[in-house]
Amino acid sequence: MHERVNSVNKNVCTILVFVISLVFVNDNHLGPAQEFTSALEEFQRVSGLPVTGVFDEATKTAMNKPRCGVPDKEATYSTLIPPTVNVHQNEPNRRRKRHLAGLVSKNRQKREVSETGHMAFSKTLLRWRLMGEGYSSQLTVDEQRYIFRLAFRMWSEVSPLDFVEDTSSPLEDIDIRLGFGTGRHLGCNQRFDGTGREFAHAWFLGDIHFDDDEHFTAPNTGSGISLLKVAVHEIGHVLGLPHIYRPGSIMQPSYLPHEAGFEMDWMDRKAIQHLYGGCKGRFNTVFDWIRKERTAYGEVVIRFNTYFMRDDWYWLYENRNNRTRYGDPVALQVGWRGIPTGGVDAYVHVWSRKRDDVYFFKGTQFWKYNQDQDQAFTQDQEGWRYPRRISEGFPGVPSPIDTAFYDRRESRIYFFKNSLVYGFDVGANSLARGFPKRIRDVFPPVVSGDHPDGNVDAAYFSYTHNAVFLLKGTGFWQVVGSRDRWRRPFLPRNGLLPRKEVDTQWFDICNVHPAALRMNEHSPVHS
Repeated sequence: MHERVNSVNKNVCTILVFVISLVFVNDNHLGPAQEFTSALEEFQRVSGLPVTGVFDEATKTAMNKPRCGVPDKEATYSTLIPPTVNVHQNEPNRRRKRHLAGLVSKNRQKREVSETGHMAFSKTLLRWRLMGEGYSSQLTVDEQRYIFRLAFRMWSEVSPLDFVEDTSSPLEDIDIRLGFGTGRHLGCNQRFDGTGREFAHAWFLGDIHFDDDEHFTAPNTGSGISLLKVAVHEIGHVLGLPHIYRPGSIMQPSYLPHEAGFEMDWMDRKAIQHLYGGCKGRFNTVFDWIRKERTAYGEVVIRFNTYFMRDDWYWLYENRNNRTRYGDPVALQVGWRGIPTGGVDAYVHVWSRKRDDVYFFKGTQFWKYNQDQDQAFTQDQEGWRYPRRISEGFPGVPSPIDTAFYDRRESRIYFFKNSLVYGFDVGANSLARGFPKRIRDVFPPVVSGDHPDGNVDAAYFSYTHNAVFLLKGTGFWQVVGSRDRWRRPFLPRNGLLPRKEVDTQWFDICNVHPAALRMNEHSPVHS
């Protein structure tokens, strides 16, 4: 009974401290009852609760949830001291509030944070270190470092930021420092409270501290507090993100148990990109991978996803969710066995009533892909051995090519090279009449001067958008389709609509630092 009373008293004290802090931050010179009600309403608002101003059970439960130690509202020196003095306020109270404001400003000068956060770093390559004096007593050092690498990678997958672990540079060159401690710890002004309330806290100048009294666990290891989930949250604060009051967001202040398939919420992705921008870069190849599946009733259904390839890596784009798959990019050879290393120049899927053939092109050669075995053929059913020379399989097409795509409307493959395009008649197995032609003549600009003018990086037909796209650099042009011409008959056939940036159409296709790309091969954490 005595322990229960102490626990209740501790929670009540925590609640009072929280509400009193809101009163100081939002001091509008109201009476005590009004101040308390105003503070409660503010807490209910940011916690997604009905705003009643009443200290009900739902509010009490929300206040007692384990949570991040970063305040919901940052109190700066200017917000703690009212701009004008209330003449009705007595002198001792004014002095007491000024004294408190002075202590806060001296001990922890925090940056003011807007609702969308602030850009904490002006560079994109950030170095981090797990401090030797701050190891956890519950996990091995290798497990801790692996979990932190994974946490940083999760932010790298959705932003233009790269993170690299640095164990040798001078400490002043390290951007983000992590460590564990209890009570008074690591020279920090804010002490930890033991088990159950505050798991961790982060400062915008790069320090992240974890309470080692908590039971932190590795991913997929049962009960306990997911160190991965807490680390991802605190890294978000160091990068400049405030708390986000949306179910599913990793940046919500209260901790929820680590669920299977944990990944960044849409709001988290948009929030970090609002601060640091989207991910840009050119691609070697883009295509929709088509596969046929039978339902439980024997019906054949067509399913597809879009793949973006860059050098030795690829991203699967989930069109339904309009984002990349969690965990990408993945090594090319992992997903596409037998195709050449170092990236490919083009992908072509000849799909008609009579044919269903997939080809990859690289340099002067091409590979036919066995969709049933999910690997490149070394020899197909007709006896052809692969790789073959492009000039043998596609007479009249020069090599190497820049890119290519199959146009189902005309049963024609368009091969792009420099400023020319080669239309290849699949049925006749030869170049179509009149080809090669200038790309500009076959795919004219809708707006004069707005055209890739050769050296196209990638071309593909999107089943999601029912349109052809040409990509070059960080931009793309959509090819006018029959539906566009029906709406606007003046548009030229196969005309190129004005250029747009790739990251405005396809989100989160982000590079990851090479040190993090192969981290799964050396994982000390076992599922």
